[in-house]
Amino acid sequence: QVQLVESGGGLVQAGGSLRLSCAASKIIFRLYTMGWYRQAPGKQRELVAAITDLSRTSFVDSVKGRFTISRDNAKNTVYLQMNGLKPEDTAVYYCNAHRVLGTREYDHWGQGTQVTVSS
Repeated sequence: QVQLVESGGGLVQAGGSLRLSCAASKIIFRLYTMGWYRQAPGKQRELVAAITDLSRTSFVDSVKGRFTISRDNAKNTVYLQMNGLKPEDTAVYYCNAHRVLGTREYDHWGQGTQVTVSS
């Protein structure tokens, strides 16, 4: 069974940094686009950052210049480096693995990790 295990969340003051990690197992990791989503209370889940199998990256406007996403295919791990954190970054962060193969789409999710930014 596919597993995505996030770690690195926690409580940090505004302006601080955190690095989230997501370790994947039982998928061909290098073939997947990996994404970080977040969901704040009362809000919809949103895509924060993504990195393709070719390591092309994209970010939601609100985190550009503050967050970076990277991957280590040898370790089957994707990272989200979050700098300059703001209270509005507070959310549960979820790791996602996505792949399109022909007409089929594959999506796998982690259990989420809480990030809380205090003002």
